[in-house]
Amino acid sequence: MKTLVVYLMSGPETPELAAAAVAGGADLVELGFPFSDPLADGPVIRRAAERALGQGMRTRACLECLARTRELLPEIPLVPMTYSALLEAYGWDRFASDAQAAGATSLIVADLPAGERPELRRVQLVAPTSTDERVRIAAEHTDGWLYLVTVTGTTGARADDSPALAGLVERARAVTNVPLYAGFGISTPEQARAAAELADGIVVGSRPVEVAEEGPDALRDYVRTLRKAVDAVVAA
Repeated sequence: MKTLVVYLMSGPETPELAAAAVAGGADLVELGFPFSDPLADGPVIRRAAERALGQGMRTRACLECLARTRELLPEIPLVPMTYSALLEAYGWDRFASDAQAAGATSLIVADLPAGERPELRRVQLVAPTSTDERVRIAAEHTDGWLYLVTVTGTTGARADDSPALAGLVERARAVTNVPLYAGFGISTPEQARAAAELADGIVVGSRPVEVAEEGPDALRDYVRTLRKAVDAVVAA
């Protein structure tokens, strides 16, 4: 079975939205912690972050959102996605402890290179531009799965599949047996299926954030289209 990961920005409605995503077939939910200068994020997630910050979603509020989501989804892996500056301000050890207490399964720090702060358990990211050595280090230190950034640049929907994914999967598989999940630039069922044919799972972010604005039912229905596309790879 291929893993379907859905990203949502933390906010007052996020626990219910996360439950809707899981009802649609998501296996894991990433919860974005809004940051004022999110280098890895494209315009959709940047706007969502600005909106969340305007709603008062600072680190403590995001941890409370995580805890509420955990109450609704006791069995689903929940992974906060954040940036180094937020952890630096909050306290690295304090954040790791508080996130775990709130129900985090792991953690993603988008701008923290592999090998830095190895004591912090987290999912590592690698990109097509990563050297073989960087891929190896990331694979050795990653927590549970390795996040393959399919394109060079920021998050966001794209019209075409990434031509770099196949090569990145091949390089990662040469150095590790951990599951490989592909993300960035996946928004349609067709793109989801193409990525799932190469990787062990997919991560979808910008489009769910957009659809979530229409409410839980719309999000559930959208995630179902992704689930069907990903499952078709296994059935084929």
